[in-house]
Amino acid sequence: MDETRGQTTRLLKALHAGDPAAAQKLLPLVYAELHRVANAYMRRERPDHTLQPTALINEAYLRLIQEDVDWNSREHFVGFAAHVMRRVLVDYARARNAEQRGGKMERVELQDQFAISADKLEQVSLIDEALDRLAKTNPRQARVVELRYFGGLSIEQIGATLGIAPRSVKRDWALARIWLFEELKPRGRRPDRQTKKN
Repeated sequence: MDETRGQTTRLLKALHAGDPAAAQKLLPLVYAELHRVANAYMRRERPDHTLQPTALINEAYLRLIQEDVDWNSREHFVGFAAHVMRRVLVDYARARNAEQRGGKMERVELQDQFAISADKLEQVSLIDEALDRLAKTNPRQARVVELRYFGGLSIEQIGATLGIAPRSVKRDWALARIWLFEELKPRGRRPDRQTKKN
């Protein structure tokens, strides 16, 4: 395991240095971990969904190897992969929503893992926008939510990725869920949108 981890780190450094063969050699070493993260997104999805874990991994991997990042560890790479998978799913949701405009907004349930289905596409965009707002005030909490909710990483894996104690991860996760619950509550009509009376 340590040998594989060391080999992964060397290939990540080679990838950053511009070695074209590194990306091809790296994929078999990280594929299982990327597949686990992708499955966390899609776990409860219907079998015939158009976006399958393999497609999510492929799209995310293509984006990852084009990033100019000085990877410092396997955890760093996998944590960033969870972020890239979030971007892929949000792009997918927005494209699908553009095709299917209309319908009422639904209540968003923030569970430990998230699966993307046609009826949840709007939720992906709402949560993504809320996470962007949270990142402006508390970047670490936003990252914890991204890794836990979108990436399906365990408390311990998140702690290792972010270099913080599991207890801190649990606290950030709890506080971020409360913040997001309030942020995503359906809102009534705002006073500034009231129509003028003639």
